Amino acid sequence: MIPAMRAATAAGDRPAERGRETSPHAGAARRGGGGASHRVAVLALPDVVLFDLAVPFQLLGRHYDVETCAPVPGPVPTTYGPPLLVERGLDALADADTILVPGFDPAVWPPPPQVLDALRDARARGARVASICTGAFALGAAGLLDGRRATTHWRYAARLAALHPRAQIDPDVLYVDDGDLLTSAGVAAGIDLCLHLLRRDHGVEAANAAARQTVVAPHRSGGQAQFIERAVPASDGDGLEATRAWALRHLDEPLTVAQLARHACCSERTLARRFRQETGTTPLRWLHAQRVDHARRLLEASVLPIEAVARRCGFGSAAILRQHFRRATATTPTAYRRTFGDDGHVATRRPLR
Repeated sequence: MIPAMRAATAAGDRPAERGRETSPHAGAARRGGGGASHRVAVLALPDVVLFDLAVPFQLLGRHYDVETCAPVPGPVPTTYGPPLLVERGLDALADADTILVPGFDPAVWPPPPQVLDALRDARARGARVASICTGAFALGAAGLLDGRRATTHWRYAARLAALHPRAQIDPDVLYVDDGDLLTSAGVAAGIDLCLHLLRRDHGVEAANAAARQTVVAPHRSGGQAQFIERAVPASDGDGLEATRAWALRHLDEPLTVAQLARHACCSERTLARRFRQETGTTPLRWLHAQRVDHARRLLEASVLPIEAVARRCGFGSAAILRQHFRRATATTPTAYRRTFGDDGHVATRRPLR
């Protein structure tokens, strides 16, 4: 039996805090010294996915007081592996600042009524709520997804949308930040979600440090489409990896689909077909996504003017950058830099979708 997981951070282990606090959640997350730390309750439902449950402890443990709870204290079955011994019950949700529900097996949907009541009560008092993978089904059963944007594992996205028609389920993204409600796609996307929480509450530096420590990318480009099951061509050396790598080295140039096709030595129609097979999207959409990702990195780590960022990313002008950036992130380059830029100020809590 796996012992109960708990991660708490002494005030002396926290990095020096900078700037001003702009949100109750962010303020609680950064509070140190004699004040209470930001509490994260990880709700282990029966047949919990152990990987999903472990990710918050690994990535958030240094900056938050992370604790496991269950509908009933005691052993909790897991999808693969031994039971998990959990010491606290649903009372942990009553004083949590953030509640995170890991994925759990579809056979036990929906959770018991007392779990749904506890989630509703926590949300009503202002707790931030998040889920990893199929944990979104618990939030949906509690009515927390109604009128909100959300996601889950691509395999279950259609089912979640059918069960909760008032929710806006996006099956293509790795995670969705809808302010005080966050959801992520399957399994490893929980890493993306937790790193995003770190960025929101503690800034880019903290998130990047956690990513380096865990040996993962601080930000993954693309969405779930690249992981959806599809026919994959035989590995005969004819993949488009070289063309994509070439494009990434020339993002500051006005690349076209025709140029990508010439580099790949194929027609534009063949390029489009092979691109969708390998990445789940079109060449142009992939190119725009890479340029937006490059703009994110420049906005986070540099003080370049927006016009210069636009040129380096191949958008040509600040106006075109703003158009594509807002479409991809639901915010502007200036607002994004204000939130995530490494400029000596802590991150604000402006949602990033």
